[in-house]
Amino acid sequence: MVKMKPLVFMFLVGVHCAAAVTHSLKYFYTESSQVPNFPEYVSVGMVDDVQISHCDSITNRNVPKQDWMNKVTEGDPQYWERQTQTCLSHQQTFKGNIEIAKQRFNHTGGAHIVQWMYGCEWDDETGEVNGYDQFGYDGEDFIAFDLKTETWIAPRQEAVITKQKWDNNRAFITQKKNYLTQHCPEWLKKYVNYGWSSLKRTVRPSVSLLQNTPSSPISCHATGFYPNRADLFWSKDGVEIHEGVDKGEILPNHDGTFQMNADIDLSSVPAKEWKTYECVFQLSGVKVDIITRLDRAEIRTNKIDHSIGNGVRLGLLLLLVVCVTAVLIWKRRKLCSSGGRVV
Repeated sequence: MVKMKPLVFMFLVGVHCAAAVTHSLKYFYTESSQVPNFPEYVSVGMVDDVQISHCDSITNRNVPKQDWMNKVTEGDPQYWERQTQTCLSHQQTFKGNIEIAKQRFNHTGGAHIVQWMYGCEWDDETGEVNGYDQFGYDGEDFIAFDLKTETWIAPRQEAVITKQKWDNNRAFITQKKNYLTQHCPEWLKKYVNYGWSSLKRTVRPSVSLLQNTPSSPISCHATGFYPNRADLFWSKDGVEIHEGVDKGEILPNHDGTFQMNADIDLSSVPAKEWKTYECVFQLSGVKVDIITRLDRAEIRTNKIDHSIGNGVRLGLLLLLVVCVTAVLIWKRRKLCSSGGRVV
């Protein structure tokens, strides 16, 4: 079964490193129906989970979201105009898509969302390339392309008619494979080259211990790090522990960095044993971990640390926008002739 890919504050000096990483180029398209205060159509491009482009049905323009993405016009002055035309054409296609999806699921009203995510990954050391193309409806998997078998996977009955149609269109399959394995990686390499100094940087975070009340779990909160290839965990006597630990997702900050937290419940642990616990943050490309020993005197509460609370709320608000845009957690110059049609 092909699984959908899951799309959002004091800094330390960044440590630069040239370690090999897997780069990614992803495009997210969202068409919504009766969703208040949100554009009916939104498209977002991402390189290494950093937004590079944006278009919606309100502005009707596809625009760069990173300064270094303007470099693309140096050799291709009409690039953004073509991207805008692609945005406009996809709006019309997706309007039909959502109506078809509603019919398939026998939905006559209410808020509904159709999502399309496609893109590729490239390992800059081994050269290995992987691609993905998948659709969702109301936050659930609808259909996905299996690049290895060159067939479409329909996880639900409502998508079977689409699977049969697309599986029988060999020209469409060939075009899809060619884009995912050739064109997409080519563009990804260009974009990585344009944004090299920004995308390859590493920034270590500030790490804080937070607690709502004396009896609530203790949260180890790391914020301001880049890239998002990181891990945060609790250890006891130098050994990672899992029991009583709740690790959160990596969330984006408003400035392009990331944050995450790991909570631990020590309500049944004697206070004298707390000093044996440590929070460990690891960042890809950085050899030295950030280790924070559990000390009651260093724990902040939300009553006195309003800046952290506001930062978290800002991150969660951005995450909500990204989730809706990029499809409740669930890309380009040359799109397949189907234009993302569901039927």
